[in-house]
Amino acid sequence: MHNEPLAYRMRSRNLDEVIGQQHIIGKDTALYKMIHNGHVPSMLLYGEPGIGKTSIAYAIAGSSKLPFFALNATNAGKKDVEQIVSEARIAGKVLLFLDEIHRFNKLQQDTLLPHVENGSIVLIGATTENPFHDVNPAIRSRCGEILQLKRHTIEDIAQLIATALTDVERGLGKENILITEEQINKIALAANGDARKALTLLESIFYASNEVDGQAIVEDHIIEHLSKRIGVYGDKGGSHFYNLLSALQKSVRGSDTNAAIYYLAHLLENGDLIAVCRRLLVMAYEDVGLANPAVGAHVYSATESAKTLGLPEARIPLANAVIEMCLSPKSNSAYSALDAATAAIHEGKTGDIPPHLRDAHYAGAQVLGHVGYQYPHDYPIGTFGGWVNQEYLPEKIENIEFYKPVLAGEEKRMAGIYDKLKSFKNKS
Repeated sequence: MHNEPLAYRMRSRNLDEVIGQQHIIGKDTALYKMIHNGHVPSMLLYGEPGIGKTSIAYAIAGSSKLPFFALNATNAGKKDVEQIVSEARIAGKVLLFLDEIHRFNKLQQDTLLPHVENGSIVLIGATTENPFHDVNPAIRSRCGEILQLKRHTIEDIAQLIATALTDVERGLGKENILITEEQINKIALAANGDARKALTLLESIFYASNEVDGQAIVEDHIIEHLSKRIGVYGDKGGSHFYNLLSALQKSVRGSDTNAAIYYLAHLLENGDLIAVCRRLLVMAYEDVGLANPAVGAHVYSATESAKTLGLPEARIPLANAVIEMCLSPKSNSAYSALDAATAAIHEGKTGDIPPHLRDAHYAGAQVLGHVGYQYPHDYPIGTFGGWVNQEYLPEKIENIEFYKPVLAGEEKRMAGIYDKLKSFKNKS
């Protein structure tokens, strides 16, 4: 029996053992060819847990033959870094794998970076966070490659499981296991692209299986029981969480109800109810907007209900809100108008407030010329109410238009009013 977990034992020992990530390390890639020709560049590997960052680093180490060291930025101190610097001075060049590189502090960086820059330390950094957001620019600038890994396909995971089942030295090849191809595919599907989870699940299934005449019999109900929630990747506040929020909003904006419900479910499984409610409120006004103004109140009511109920019941009003937004007409005209006005201000398109609009409630306002305001309610016009022709924008920009109606849903009616008011102004 091995002491180390199966996932640890099955790390790739060289580039030719790497399963998946062929867009990064496949035999036709520049990186594969560089390493086989003796050149290992410093690089950052970015992606979700369990998709091969550590395995690729160990494979590169096995293929390059450089002295190899591995640290985790969460617990590595300055002395650890200094020791590797000393090793680099002796060996001439070493390969350092630094996991969780986004947690590297400035003192550690200052010790390491000059040696990365002069080439005595080849740095392979791994991070689950977006390196352009969370990795120090000084590190990024010294890494020639920033490589984003993808989740493994079901075929990749099935191949990995098959390899683990037949590998006598590191895997379960010495064990007598009865498992079908269909069951392997079930495990691969449950792993949701995560190789570490797949191997951990396989190992758990093996030890949970009944033995009959010296053979471990894998049963479907064991797979189903151990697979529950395995597809949930929780990094509340991390890059993946914000990717899920982004995917939810874009799915609602694109009126894809099924995709939106899927991303909502994933977010709620991660448990950050407040962040989800906040994003749903933004979406109600940013993406549905004036095309269905009632949605704002509906979503607010749903999110307040969700916060009162708490999970798991909170999912019910939120599902209602998401589906209503998906199936509502869409308009971004209101916030686009505000953005246009803000941009105009930043570009210097400003002017003095017309005197008749300035504060006139105090004695002396008339002396300052704050006079001439006409009260629209005193000028009824048809069914609209009150309107009078007077200028509201500064004189320098009096003809500028920020608002461009979208002819959808309720805003179509509003656009008619907007055009009518413009015609009144043009006639006056």
